[in-house]
Amino acid sequence: MLEMRTRCKKCDKAFTDESNDTMICSHECTFCQNCVENVLNAICPNCGGEFQQRPTRKK
Repeated sequence: MLEMRTRCKKCDKAFTDESNDTMICSHECTFCQNCVENVLNAICPNCGGEFQQRPTRKK
């Protein structure tokens, strides 16, 4: 099951399960969309992978 991490690993922005601006790589490194697009140039600094929007999980 996908681990729903609660904070951006770069800027520490908080996420909820319903957040739609959360991005993950294939290793589930989790960043906010702003950091991915404007700081990381869409490349994960931990594994070199690309990002996709994390699915939401409704309660």
